[in-house]
Amino acid sequence: MKEKIGKYALLTFVWVIVVGYVVCSATMLHTHKAEQVVRSVEIEVADSSAHGHLVSSRKVREWILHSGISTIGTPVEEVNLAGLEQVITKNGFVSDVNSYVTYDGVLHIEVSQRRPMLRLMIDGYDTYVTESGFVFRSPAASALYVPVVTGSYRPPFPANYEGDVRDHIDKLLKASNDKIVKIEKEKNPLYKLEDSLRLEIKNERRRRTKQGWFEDDESFEARVEKLRAEKHRNIRRLRGALRHTDNLINKITVRSDAEYRVQKKLEKRYEDFLKLINFVRWIEDDQFWSAEIVQIDASTTPSGALELELVPRSGNHTILFGSIENVEQKFDKLMRFYKEGLNNRGWDRYSTINIKYEGQVVCSK
Repeated sequence: MKEKIGKYALLTFVWVIVVGYVVCSATMLHTHKAEQVVRSVEIEVADSSAHGHLVSSRKVREWILHSGISTIGTPVEEVNLAGLEQVITKNGFVSDVNSYVTYDGVLHIEVSQRRPMLRLMIDGYDTYVTESGFVFRSPAASALYVPVVTGSYRPPFPANYEGDVRDHIDKLLKASNDKIVKIEKEKNPLYKLEDSLRLEIKNERRRRTKQGWFEDDESFEARVEKLRAEKHRNIRRLRGALRHTDNLINKITVRSDAEYRVQKKLEKRYEDFLKLINFVRWIEDDQFWSAEIVQIDASTTPSGALELELVPRSGNHTILFGSIENVEQKFDKLMRFYKEGLNNRGWDRYSTINIKYEGQVVCSK
């Protein structure tokens, strides 16, 4: 019994020491935090050398300075870490920020930047595009080499947009769907009117009259003829009102159909945008073509299709690539022509090489 009591006493004593140590440590840590101030700021930009200089530690320091958020000399507990991260991440080319302060008062800020796949330099646009379809405007004096797309191509987002393009498309589609719902609601009273008119026509056709007990045949025939003429006028009037109602419904349907066509075109433009990204990715993954293709010119045809022209490093010709379909087959066809045709005839023989069409290469001088 005494041994059991002794064990409980020892166990209690140990727990008192542990709890006391934890409380003491927490109190000392809290006191240290209250007294410790930020004495330095260290900024690390992940993959900055591999992806170029969209983000630099110097640039991050400028953002923090312009934000007015206090850092050096500020008590550790008062540092606005959430505010710092928000200031930095509002720049589209920053994908993630993590900040914390160490025990000795060093403020660490870790920044990850987005990796652009291509750069759109078309009328009104100077925009980087990532592999996932995130876009952001090109920072001033950015030193980053990626394939550049020029031409008359119109992307499915405005020039000043920064963010995921799919989000932008979904927002437009939602607004369009809301518009369609509002348009379709205009039909409801017309549908009720249409049903009412049809019922009136039906009832008018059913109208009959009976000959009175003491009514002669001549008077009854005159009354029947009068009713027949009245029914004809009424049915003609009701049918006219019904046609007018149908025309109003059809006009509303035309507006709805137009909005559906807008949605279809919007989805097509987004699909072409993704095809352009995948096309550039395909070229960049190929050792020969990534070195050979120096410029991509994209244009939107009158029908709305996206077509490409490529400027190669070798020769003085332009490659008419056409739509972004059968990419690998077209480049294989072009490679065979390079080996079997241009090597024998000369690389400066043609001004354009057209590989748009299946099974043939059309050249012009």
